[in-house]
Order: sequence, then structure tokens, then C-alpha cells
Amino acid sequence: MKVQMNCEKCRAQALKIAAATQGVTHIAIQGKEKDELMVTGDEVDSVKLTRCLRKKLHHATILTIEVIKEKKEEKKDDEKYT
Repeated sequence: MKVQMNCEKCRAQALKIAAATQGVTHIAIQGKEKDELMVTGDEVDSVKLTRCLRKKLHHATILTIEVIKEKKEEKKDDEKYT
């Protein structure tokens, strides 16, 4: 998400809002100008999070949404016995 964060107070407020959102497990500030908020978690409602950020910080846009799937471990024990 791209969020208007001009000062340290705005960054702290954005982090606080994102942390209070249900399902969020990790938050990071990224970008050259420290204006991008990377949020990861289980079943995070990105629209609700964007609305909350817009209420407090007046400008927030969703840049990308990705579904991260865990890699399943392959069982190689079966191959040893054949």
C-alpha cells in the first residue's frame, strides 16, 4: 500500500492502524521515501485497512495484493524403499 507519511508521527499512526487490523502478522515500511506499507497476514481485509488509513491519513492506495502459499514438503521416504 502506498500511504502519505510525511513525518514520523504519520508513520507511527499508520503502523498502529495496520497492527490493529484483524489478521495482520507482519508490517514493514518500505520504499525510497518510506511511503509504502507492506502488510502480511491471514485473511487481511485490504479494503477495510485502506479505508481506515484514509480516515486518519487522508491518502492511501493499494499497490499490489499477493496470495502467499506455503510450499509443501515432498516425502522422499517412499522413493528410498522402491
